[in-house]
Amino acid sequence: MKSINTIRFSGQEVLPLVEGGKGVSVSTGVSAGHWAAAGGIGTLSAVNADSYDEQGRIIPQIYHGRTRRERQEELVRYAIKGGIAQAKIAHDISGGKGRIHANFMWEMGAAEEVISGILEGAPGLIHGLTCGAGMPYRLSEIAARFGVHYYPIVSSGRAFNALWRRSFSRNAELLGGVVYEDPWRAGGHNGLSNTEDPRRPEDPLPRVIELRRIMRGYGLGETPIIMAGGVWWLSEWEDWIHNPELGPIGFQFGTRPLLTKESPIPDAWKRRLLTLKKGDVYLNRFSPTGFYSSAVNNGFIQELRQRSERQVPYKTAPEAPYDQACAIGARGREVFLTHEDRARVMQWVEAGFSEALRTPDETLIFVEPECARVIITDQANCMGCLSQCNFSNWSQKAPKYTTGQRADPRSFCIQKTLQAVSHLDEMTEQDADSFMDQNLMFGGTTAWRFAQDPFYANGHVPTVKELVERIVSGQ
Repeated sequence: MKSINTIRFSGQEVLPLVEGGKGVSVSTGVSAGHWAAAGGIGTLSAVNADSYDEQGRIIPQIYHGRTRRERQEELVRYAIKGGIAQAKIAHDISGGKGRIHANFMWEMGAAEEVISGILEGAPGLIHGLTCGAGMPYRLSEIAARFGVHYYPIVSSGRAFNALWRRSFSRNAELLGGVVYEDPWRAGGHNGLSNTEDPRRPEDPLPRVIELRRIMRGYGLGETPIIMAGGVWWLSEWEDWIHNPELGPIGFQFGTRPLLTKESPIPDAWKRRLLTLKKGDVYLNRFSPTGFYSSAVNNGFIQELRQRSERQVPYKTAPEAPYDQACAIGARGREVFLTHEDRARVMQWVEAGFSEALRTPDETLIFVEPECARVIITDQANCMGCLSQCNFSNWSQKAPKYTTGQRADPRSFCIQKTLQAVSHLDEMTEQDADSFMDQNLMFGGTTAWRFAQDPFYANGHVPTVKELVERIVSGQ
């Protein structure tokens, strides 16, 4: 395999190997610090990171505010304190080697306030900002205010072009690189546009060549591009390395760092990764963000899919062909369905899915009473973790703090499930495995390769240092 050379990122020559940032308490200061110590770029998540008490115990994120707005203010305080704590841990572990970046979602609740608070509280400890899940027009302004480099995450040259023309051109000197995140292969939230078919993945090479063409038009021919999504063995990307059409290239690994000794995810999650088969990761649109997302197709995702399958349109007054009266729910509210749909509804109710919940699209979904209770409780407990949320109809825009739409029961509380899946209490192995199956497990489409790659044979879990050395070797 062609050797990879160091590239200058965020003011230092490092290996062009980036740890992908991963949501709530999955990319931590520990994992980022060890990745940087190995000579690459470690990335801590600035999305509701863990903070600690004086004894080093994780502080549970419990909300006491009566309103969603009050709870969002609590969430912001937790997030800033946690991000500062993780930055200090990463800095101490890295020992000054590599680089430490912080990753955040542009559409997370109070994104600018959170990242600004972290940078103020951890001066000099974070060298770069990566940001996606939306169009982060003000990312360069935040970076300029604190003198750090910024790395927008895009899924097309068109998206970068819009960002550059609107704002990035004013702070070009701090643009440390551009992350191309493949919208079909990357884990977590992806940037598929309405014109792209989620069932038809495109070859990333022409898309990245087009991104470089646009960048060269703005004098950014030597600004690194970081390929993210679907990267496993570098030997499979040899035609990208030292490719004059692409220019300087780095590679981001989001899924592989999940399975290391320093990875903070529960052992049940690690065990599950070693059993995945090709096709076990599912690109779906259940996220309350409205974005597509890539996750393990476990019981959690399957239940969401079944909710939408038990769905019918309805009317509140009879009109053809909605002329069949139907009493729904414990209170017997009357709605009108088609003849065919009423027959289906009666079958669902007979099977125990007796509670009907209204969606923003003038449809009803049918769920079991306990599921309905959980959905309604979770919607009421919203803490504003997103700038706006389809599941709870929260919006952080004053004065109403609502999207103005009906809350969508076909989605879920993403903060609740991500906190749960990353903070398992003491459980038996069997209980933990069952719990993991009932919560969201983000993952890239290459996650099935853990079970096939000889590096992980017999359940081997490497250290971060061993993983980086393995990646440098080409595999």
